[in-house]
Amino acid sequence: MSTHTTRRDFLAAAAATATYAAVASPARAAMPDGRYLYMAMPDGAQTQNRSGVGILVFDIDNGHKLVKRYDVPGMKEGIRGMTGCGATACLYWGTTNHRLGCFDLNKGEAVWEKTYPLGCDRSCITPDGKTLYSPTGWWYAGDDGGFIVIDPATGEMIKRIEVGPQAHNSIASLDGRYVYLGTRTMLTQFNAADGSIVKQIKPVGESGVFPYTVNGAQTTAYVCLGQHVGVDIVDLTRGEVTHRLLAHEPDGDKTIGHRTHGAGLTPDESELWISDQVGKRLFIYDATTSPPTPKGHVELSSGGHGWVCFSLDGQYAWPHTPDVFDARTKQRVTTLSDESGKPVAGSKFIEVHFKDGQVSTVGCEFGLGRK
Repeated sequence: MSTHTTRRDFLAAAAATATYAAVASPARAAMPDGRYLYMAMPDGAQTQNRSGVGILVFDIDNGHKLVKRYDVPGMKEGIRGMTGCGATACLYWGTTNHRLGCFDLNKGEAVWEKTYPLGCDRSCITPDGKTLYSPTGWWYAGDDGGFIVIDPATGEMIKRIEVGPQAHNSIASLDGRYVYLGTRTMLTQFNAADGSIVKQIKPVGESGVFPYTVNGAQTTAYVCLGQHVGVDIVDLTRGEVTHRLLAHEPDGDKTIGHRTHGAGLTPDESELWISDQVGKRLFIYDATTSPPTPKGHVELSSGGHGWVCFSLDGQYAWPHTPDVFDARTKQRVTTLSDESGKPVAGSKFIEVHFKDGQVSTVGCEFGLGRK
């Protein structure tokens, strides 16, 4: 394994750069104070419930009503991931065609966009806003796959970190210590400050490379399985899988023989939710026990890619469907829809708070433990 940058990489990264303003409204008025859900369109992993190209903004405290739409032409290729940072007040979105863009939340416009030799899958950014880590993509099977390290201010590539094939989902820990990357049946933990490898856990996840989540203490990860609905539970301190949690059909003891795509912890870490996108369900577990124990499930209105995330206060659960659930009562409370009333959904969305006309808080697209 090596860390390197080549002149060819830098030239290729600089070859396709664009700076432009998105088109949302002529006045570019500041967002009113409040809590909003920003969703990127179209989702590059699912065709269900798409609505145009750009970013849709929903008012969380006003029934999740659509309040704004930003036209971002570079998103038309299909979004593979979107990460955000309160320190920079920006969202960063990636596409299958190696494109990464930066959307300034305060300005309400895209400020840079670049194309790289590889990437850009579900990227992550360190909480201080100094470093973007972009996976080279689940679609890239070369052994030199891994991370492209990028300057968030300019989009310039700093270096590459080789890890392995099919680099897909990445997470920056909320405490700023670590960055995580999933590759083919391996989870790697990095030092967030310099990108050095801390430990690698394998095999994990059954097959392929799928989503995961981590708790706030950085001691446990839950990695989705590739052939069953369930997760591998990883002890990050010891660097090993300690338990395989398999969901069962609600009406019996039969395990469910298709992949899981999406696992999220409620912010207080009391529950683990995992997605059964084929079965159109989210299974819920009591995460205060070891291993977690079943608590039930909720039914989804449609299929799709699979995902689950929560509002920062733990009130709402947001899956890859138009459904919005009260995470405490497990009841569906509303449906996301566009200007025409058409249900909309995706798996690339982030909570953003505004105070005094400026961004005050930015969430994460992953359902991370925050205890």
